[in-house]
Amino acid sequence: MTWSRARVKPQWSKYYKTLLELHDRLMAQMDGLAKESAEEMQSYSLHMADSGTDNFDRDFALSLLSSDQDAVYEIEEALRRIEKNTFGVCELTGKAIPKARLEAIPWTRFTVEAQMQMEKDGTSRQRRLGALGSVDSKGSSTVESSDDDDSPSGKAQRDKD
Repeated sequence: MTWSRARVKPQWSKYYKTLLELHDRLMAQMDGLAKESAEEMQSYSLHMADSGTDNFDRDFALSLLSSDQDAVYEIEEALRRIEKNTFGVCELTGKAIPKARLEAIPWTRFTVEAQMQMEKDGTSRQRRLGALGSVDSKGSSTVESSDDDDSPSGKAQRDKD
């Protein structure tokens, strides 16, 4: 995606520049990790000990790649908020996010108070999976059901209720 500095208000230009630099750095890092992971698969070892190490290294690289993808998503969302002029406003409370917090975490969506409240409530531990349900940070999952679910499991669930 191409980012347009034309839509950036002067008060946010410093953050915009920082976020763009972080974005570019992460994209380059992800590209390097993806290439390394692909190269490691080509040099697959037949020795069991080497194979275990290779698998660990590949899994670790893929884990880093996944974390980087999450960070890139948050950075891109922050860049969009700057362009839409909603940057610096807490998505939960609508209050202004303090400058010190934006300087520490320029992609943040929430004030410290809102973030603490979400962590207390467990909101930030859950990842929504759409129709598949939710998974919390402990790995527990819940599947959402709806009354218009005509699958055998949906009918069985309604019969139990």
